[in-house]
Amino acid sequence: MIFKLFLTFFKIGLFTFGGGYAMIVQIKEYIVAKEGWLTDDELTEIIAIAESTPGPIAINMATYVGYKKRGVLGSVAATCGVVLPSFVIIFIISLFLEGFMNNKYVAYAFVGIKAAVAFLILRAGVDLLKKVEKKPLPLICFGAVFVTMILFDVLAVSFSSVFYIIIGGIVGIVAYALIGIGKNGGKQ
Repeated sequence: MIFKLFLTFFKIGLFTFGGGYAMIVQIKEYIVAKEGWLTDDELTEIIAIAESTPGPIAINMATYVGYKKRGVLGSVAATCGVVLPSFVIIFIISLFLEGFMNNKYVAYAFVGIKAAVAFLILRAGVDLLKKVEKKPLPLICFGAVFVTMILFDVLAVSFSSVFYIIIGGIVGIVAYALIGIGKNGGKQ
């Protein structure tokens, strides 16, 4: 099982371009659909946790899945698996960086890769949106964040995504605390 964790995340790391968000689709296909190591709900929770903790989201997700399946050794195997391909590729590129970046075919390839990465990130977002509870609070939070992100981007306002997560967490805590107070007649 340890080697399978390593190999699965090695494949994800090797064949996914565009960083952690682009990897979410691949992680879902391998971990939820093929291996059944997580449910869709667990994956959604992992994404929220992995985004909220320091470090790259794909590495955080690999570490969590590995730990869930085989403890500390599993987390080490999954983390090494997802990191190793990027490390090796970047190391090789660094040896030939100047000639590599001046190659017109490499430049053309990156244009195509950018488009594919944008699609993968959009697909991951749509998949997550489908899983969101169809209740007023999650939908209002999603709409508010979506509109704010677009406005800030158009107006070139610098606002870290970390603040969206913190604000969303605070809104959720306050809203569910108020709901709990309302349901229990003020008793918690």
